[in-house]
Amino acid sequence: MTEETVVFQCSNDLQMKAVAVLVQKASEFRSTVYLVKDGHRANAKSLLGVMSLGIENGAELQVTADGTDAQEAVNALAGYLKDPSAA
Repeated sequence: MTEETVVFQCSNDLQMKAVAVLVQKASEFRSTVYLVKDGHRANAKSLLGVMSLGIENGAELQVTADGTDAQEAVNALAGYLKDPSAA
């Protein structure tokens, strides 16, 4: 299992779009990918699951992945969460 902790950096007006794009990005990988916030875990490939975490600007998130492309998935999602506007 591969994991990385990041701080979500996104302005409030872009948050919902950023979450939707995050789910799309996670779905590109074969690995199982999860986001963890405050002890609650959600499948990063599920829009409803990710939304249930209530991710806000400045939130600390742990990105975990398990599978053949786990490192690539964690790198891509962690990078995106650090700066969604760059994507």
